[in-house]
This record gives sequence, C-alpha cells and structure tokens, in this order.
Amino acid sequence: MLDSKIPSGALENKWNDYKGHCKLVNPANKRKLEIIVVGTGLAGASAAASLGELGYKVKAFCFQDSPRRAHSIAAQGGINAAKNYQNDGDSIFRLFYDTVKGGDYRAREANVHRLAEVSVNIIDQCVAQGVPFAREYGGLLNNRSFGGTQVKRTFYAAGQTGQQLLIGAYQALERQVALGNVKMYNRHEMLDVVIIDGKARGIICRNLVNGELERHFGHAVLLCTGGYGNVFYLSTNAMGSNVTAIWKAHKKGAYFGNPCFTQIHPTCIPVTGDHQSKLTLMSESLRNDGRIWVPKKLNETRKANDIPEEERDYYLERRYPAFGNLVPRDVASRAAKERCDAGYGVGTTKQAVYLDFKYNLINKYGKAEANKHGIENPDEETLIRLGKEVVKEEYGNLFDMYEKITGENPYEVPMRIYPAVHYTMGGLWVDYELMTTVKGLYCLGEANFSDHGANRLGASALMQGLADGYFVIPYTIGNYLADEIATKPIPTSHEAFAHTEKTVADRINSLMGIKGKQSVESFHKRLGKIMWEKCGMARNEQGLKEAITEIQQLNKEFWSDLRIPGETNEMNPELDKAGRVADFIELGELMCMDALNRNESCGGHFREESQTEEGEAKRDDANYAYVSSWEYKTESNWEMHKEPLQFEVAKPSQRSYK
Repeated sequence: MLDSKIPSGALENKWNDYKGHCKLVNPANKRKLEIIVVGTGLAGASAAASLGELGYKVKAFCFQDSPRRAHSIAAQGGINAAKNYQNDGDSIFRLFYDTVKGGDYRAREANVHRLAEVSVNIIDQCVAQGVPFAREYGGLLNNRSFGGTQVKRTFYAAGQTGQQLLIGAYQALERQVALGNVKMYNRHEMLDVVIIDGKARGIICRNLVNGELERHFGHAVLLCTGGYGNVFYLSTNAMGSNVTAIWKAHKKGAYFGNPCFTQIHPTCIPVTGDHQSKLTLMSESLRNDGRIWVPKKLNETRKANDIPEEERDYYLERRYPAFGNLVPRDVASRAAKERCDAGYGVGTTKQAVYLDFKYNLINKYGKAEANKHGIENPDEETLIRLGKEVVKEEYGNLFDMYEKITGENPYEVPMRIYPAVHYTMGGLWVDYELMTTVKGLYCLGEANFSDHGANRLGASALMQGLADGYFVIPYTIGNYLADEIATKPIPTSHEAFAHTEKTVADRINSLMGIKGKQSVESFHKRLGKIMWEKCGMARNEQGLKEAITEIQQLNKEFWSDLRIPGETNEMNPELDKAGRVADFIELGELMCMDALNRNESCGGHFREESQTEEGEAKRDDANYAYVSSWEYKTESNWEMHKEPLQFEVAKPSQRSYK
C-alpha cells in the first residue's frame, strides 16, 4: 500500500505542522552523514548547496563538464511566486488553486499547497543571491502573465530566467565546494543504485572521460536528473537529457508515477525536415504580447502581412474569451493542432500557426511610449519603432534567437510556431517527504511526479526545482537521517557494491558486444516517431496497442543489430548514448501502457475516445482520480498501484477557460 505521508490537519497548516514536528539532526551529527546528489540543475544544485550549508558531507554528480550546463539554463520565461506585487488579487491560495486546476485535478493537494507557500521565499532567496530579475521604473521587481492564470505572478530576467537562476544556485553550490562541504564530480553518469538491506546506500557511476566505473557510498541518495521528454527524440530538451538515473532506480524498486503525462508546449519553432535532432522553444511569455492566429481561408497562400485583419482567425481569443492567448499549454497546443489538421496551417509544411506582435507593438507599447515622449498623433512607423525598444528589453534575446534559426525578423513578420514535446509531469513516485518507495532514495524537481498533475502551468518548473532543493528536502531528509546517525559509512568493497558494479559492467559489455549495423541515433529516431504519432498530442486505444507491439519489436532489433564504434574503457559518447536509448525504449513501452490504461482525457493526456462535443478534454473522476504508480517486475511486465487523490479544498470541476 502506498503511504504518501501527508500530514493531518487543515491544508494550509500541514507544512508548518510538519516542520514543527519532524526529526532533526544536530550539527555535530550532520558531519557524520554523507549524501549523494545526482544532477546539478536547479533542483540538484540548490539541494547540494543547502545540504552542504547545513553541514552534511555531500557528493554531487553531473554528466556535463560543469553544473552550469544543466538543462535548467534553457528555461526562458520566468518563475511563479505568489507575492502579489501587482496588487491584482494574487495569493498563496490562488497560486495553489491555479496549479491544481491547471494540472486538471491530477496532482496531490498537499504538495501543491506547500509549493505555493514556499514560492514567496524562493524570490527572496534568489534576489539575495543577486539574480537580476526585471524591475519596474521605481526599482520594484516586475511581473508578467503566463498561461492558465488571470494575474501577473511570473518573475523573469528577460528571456533567460533559467540561466540566471542556475547561476545563483551554482554560486551557492561552488561556495560549498570551496569550503569542502560538497565534492563535485563532473563528467560522471550514474548507472545504478546500490541497495543494502532495503535502503539506498550508494551509486555506481561511469567516468565519461576514461570509461572507468566507480563506487560511491551515501547514507541517502537524491536524484535530481530532470525530465524524459527526449523519449520522443524531437523535443525542446537538451540533447543529453535522459531518463537513465530514475529508470535504474525504477528497476531497483522505485515506483514510476504517471509516466504518460507529457506536456506539449504550444510555442515552439516548427519542424523543418528530417535533419533535425532537437527543437527550439519560444517562451510562453511571448503569449503575453503576441496574438495567435491562422487565416480564415483554407489553404491560404498569401504572406502573413498581406492578409487583412478581417481575414484572420484569432482562434484562442474566439474560443476562450476569458483567458484568450493565455490559456494553459495543453489547451493552446490542441487548439493549434485542430486548426492545422483542419487545413488552416501556415508555412511550407502547413504545420504552424502565427504568433503576431504587431498589434501590441503599436497599441500597447508604442502608444504608451509616444505619450511618455509627448509625441502627439504619431504615425504607425513611429509607434512600431518606439514599441520595439520596449519589446527588446523584455524579450530581445528570444527574438534574436528566432531570427538566427529561421532567417525571419519577428519584429516585421509574425513568428511561426507549432506544439512540441517539452516537460514531463510523470516521474518517480514520491511521498510528501520526496522519498521514493525505496528507503533513503529521494527524487526532486522534474524527475518526480508530484506537483503538476496532468499539465504543468508555465513558469512552475523553476519554482518546483528550487522549492524542492532550497526549502523542502533540508527538512524532510532529516526526518530519515535522524535514525541513521549510528550507521557507519559502508566501505565500497561491500558485496552489494561489487555485485551492482558487475551488473553495470555486464550490460556495457553486452551493448558493445552486439556489433550490428545500425546506429544508436537511428533507433532513437524510430522510437521517437512511434511515440509522437501514437502517444503524442492525441492517443487512442488502437494506436497505443500498436505502439506497444512496435516498441517491443524495436527493442529486440536494438539488442541484436546495434553498432557502437570505439572501445569501452575510453571516452565513448556513442556508448553513453546507447545506454540512454536502451532505457528510453523500455520507458516508451511503459508510457504507452499507462496511456492505454488511463481511459480518460486530462491535461496533456488526450484520449480521442474521451472528449466533449466541443473537442475539449473529458475527465473521468469516478474511475481515474488516482496516481498510477507502476512497479517493475520483469521485462515488459509491470504492476500498477493506485494512490487515490483526495480533493478537500480545490473541488474538481470541468476545466473551463472560456
């Protein structure tokens, strides 16, 4: 039976009550305890820095050459916090409610409320670290809007918020490295968890520079390794982002929660051909000031600027008048797909819609700037020139990025965008303390399932990563480690370490020994095609059953015809990639099984058999108000456990943004 360890009492008091009654480890005893942190993005860097600051002996691992290369740097638009600086009615409760509703009532209430509570502390922490958040004229921190909300609560640093936040966390981490409280292992990839007497006691990792396997002990292990969107091959994730760390933990007994909940981001630069290996995101913040539209005429051939206003369909504003262009990501993505499938798409592939800034350049910013400068009756050219300066300050690097990739100037012509795989709401199942079903094994940030339900609201990923690392795990891990003070460090000569290392070595040798004809990349690409077409933006029973069969066949082919050049005991990126793709193939099968089992539509999981007459997602609370938590048994064999979701405050209702 899954025990989520949610504290009793009123929702708004749970976290404070927990902090007041959890076990503590005194400073002298902290120095006796060793903690392993895998991954150094926002969740990992903030956790390692915080735990080092508290006095624990921390070992941090990343497969990049520096923690500053973690994929957290790619986040563009902002981070949510219920500060109500705009005095527009925001509150901790409203952030909590928006997050639960945005996740289509498939998140755990207690975790989400805690997230909303600590969000206000995150901003103070980051400002103290020197994160250069945008500020208003008077010097106060500025905010902008994101999808799924009707208030401005998103703090930002132009279009590079993730990078600035990661630099803040990285500085805190490096300070602890310099003090000797954290030992950093760059270019190391975790390949298995060592479990002794039912508790996580260390990891086996591969030194990616020389190929050697290493053993590392820890009284507890924290996995902070991000999401698994690259199972689709094409995604907005960094090329190295993978599922391996949490997948190894899953196969050692950690349950996997809601694997099929994938977020499709509506604002990405469209696919241009088979040559691409990744996609580029254009921040959701652009939907603040851009209006999304398609031509009203089928198979339109005119250029965007040649189509008059009355012949444009601002379909989000038409369908969802209350939220307009700021509907949540899943809603905006499906609406774009529907228009393109109906023949109204634009661009050479017809798989794109327009994101147009001209209206707001002139009317919102241009006119305001003209008034500031005392310019009466300005012409359109002057309004656009003045408006451009404001937009450059807010989004400049995003516009530059778009122009470099497409060769088109988005100040002059509308951007072309289309949905793409972005974030994964599924991940290892964790309880209220962020511990998995394996004792002593924790999971933080995007790698766990806990806070976003079936759809993450924009600007909440950075919030969760930093909340988990700075403000949650420092309390909850003490509740476990207080009972481990007497446990002496276990030597890595222990038979459990030796056995686990041998298992890892045998798998590497098996991969190298296949000596087939097909490249790792070709298998990954084929997996991605199956996943996108049959477990992507829309899913149905027949397609999911076909996908499971096709993935099983692909797996057999992978293990019989894979070719990996190079040697084992050297730097070998193809070998690294092969291990990750092998894990993706297994994960893909589980994702399809989970999607097939969940015969409802909710958030990013859209089953074609379960939709309203208007084509909206149709939830089934009577039968599916639970977390699907999968236990690995044997190859292609999982057992599902259910964690029922109780909604005492945010009562489930049909999601409406109209």
